[in-house]
Amino acid sequence: MLRHYDSLGLVRPTGRSGAGYREYSSEDIRRIFHIESLRSLGLSLRDVGRALDDPGFTPSELVDDLIRQTRERIAAETELLTRLRRIDAVEPADWEDVLQLVALLQALGAKSAGKRQRAALSSVEEVPVPVEALVEAALSETDPYVAGALRWALAQSGDDGLALLAEGLGSPVAEVRERAVQSIAEIPDDEATALLRDALANPDTVVRRYAALALGARGVADAIPALIDVVVEGTNDVDAADALSALASRPASADQIATGLVDRLARGGVGSPARRRLTQALADIPGTIASRALADLSHDEDRAVALTATYILGIRDAL
Repeated sequence: MLRHYDSLGLVRPTGRSGAGYREYSSEDIRRIFHIESLRSLGLSLRDVGRALDDPGFTPSELVDDLIRQTRERIAAETELLTRLRRIDAVEPADWEDVLQLVALLQALGAKSAGKRQRAALSSVEEVPVPVEALVEAALSETDPYVAGALRWALAQSGDDGLALLAEGLGSPVAEVRERAVQSIAEIPDDEATALLRDALANPDTVVRRYAALALGARGVADAIPALIDVVVEGTNDVDAADALSALASRPASADQIATGLVDRLARGGVGSPARRRLTQALADIPGTIASRALADLSHDEDRAVALTATYILGIRDAL
């Protein structure tokens, strides 16, 4: 090392001993320690020489550059560690399995949507991809077709990814929360249903909407208030009304749904379009509560609501 520093002109020995060994003064030793300190920060030997010998050299720009390089290096090492952990989790039998898994992981991050979709679909049939990688891909995917393939792949893996998807529901990024609840909705087991029940209380309107629609399709009556909210909001209101209709096949649920719709109609602050949607939602709800509500609404001050209720009553009477 000292010979190298000497050849670069960083530290030259003060003299030589009679045996030909380099001799360094206390000032030389101090300079060597300075060199080593600067090298520990990641400076090249060229930059070390400038820092020690150029009076006009300022460290701020170089230190900022070192910070950037260090962050990039840490990110690269973290990515490598994540990939190695995922390969280890699959417990590949041989190097052929390792190579196939690496290829699939790379394809999941490819720029081509087609490649990502094929990787998602083949992740179940070929070498299994770690569920952690599938969840990460699903929560970041923007292409709807690829996202659908990833959700399907996650559903095939069972409930292994639910804990990670549950974390996604708490993400500060709205798009990630939406992808998380959509992915959970594709997994047909009790643990997923429990997560969707919890999601009914999520502060994100979109998360609540997807959770309510999924629970309605599963016949979970807890979703009724949230489904009524979806009808009022006007996004996916037809799907919500269909889910309420399916839930109303049980007499107890039918009365609960009809009462909930009537209560929302009676509240102040519900605009005309929302009141019309609520009236339409009563169409497929059996029972006397719904029929009485429609009879009252046929005389509503809002002409559009009154006409809608009258039309629905005519159809119900004809059946």
